[in-house]
Amino acid sequence: MNDYIIRGMAADNQVRFFAAYTKDTVETARQKHDTSPVATAALGRLLTAGGMMGAMCKNDTDVITIQIKCSGPIGGLVVTADAKANVKGYVYNKDVMLPPSKAGKLDVGGALDLGVLTVIKDLGMKEPYSGQTQLVTGEIAEDLTYYFAESEQIPTSVALGVLMNKDNTVRQAGGFIIQMMPFAGDDIITDLEERLKNYSSVTSHLDQGETPEDMIKALFEGYDYTIEDKIPTQFYCNCSKDRVKRAVISVGREELNQMIEEGETIEVNCHFCNSHYYFTVDELKEMLKAAR
Repeated sequence: MNDYIIRGMAADNQVRFFAAYTKDTVETARQKHDTSPVATAALGRLLTAGGMMGAMCKNDTDVITIQIKCSGPIGGLVVTADAKANVKGYVYNKDVMLPPSKAGKLDVGGALDLGVLTVIKDLGMKEPYSGQTQLVTGEIAEDLTYYFAESEQIPTSVALGVLMNKDNTVRQAGGFIIQMMPFAGDDIITDLEERLKNYSSVTSHLDQGETPEDMIKALFEGYDYTIEDKIPTQFYCNCSKDRVKRAVISVGREELNQMIEEGETIEVNCHFCNSHYYFTVDELKEMLKAAR
């Protein structure tokens, strides 16, 4: 099954939903960054959320960035997604290792601990929109639930999961976001709260062969619902040597001159996809001509 996201409406349009299957996306990130199991779980959850939040964007040029800065040993995470659900991201400390949580699972909350979650939306306006909240658990899904309620005033339930194989490859990954529309009745809110409380983990459902459609069908059993879109999602970084070249030129003539004087090929690394780009002294001299 290829990775994808579905989005739609339910309960007489009182609720909108997004549900995602992201196993390959998370496994690609794990391979690119060589992350530890707990770092893979944390990054995978945020990548899954990023894909769904990207799918919320209205314009093809919209970009959303989710940043977490935290006191735990992982240090922080960054994920960026576009309106086509292309996502990329990285963790500050890819090698973080922790014993299992009390529940016997990967301790993502312990890896993050206290911190701040920031969502930046570049919607093509003069200034990007930015919302910020404190981490409430460090488990990411609960933190995003809190963010939507506090920063965007949208009653929301976020569920995210990453399940690992014994060889530390990704076995399952996915999630869903359920949001109440402003006119949602108290009865549907109360009923869905109870259903979500009794819903087992996303990965347990995926591991039984369920799809995002199956999860939505179960969550909204007895209600009408319509799936409006099915959107492919993937780990995708738009970096290139030309883009990196422009970034190097932007450091200015003084810095470029210093690099040239050192007389060695320089290496530039992309944080998002871990690609490496090299520029020889001759290339740097050509770049100096283009610099201001």
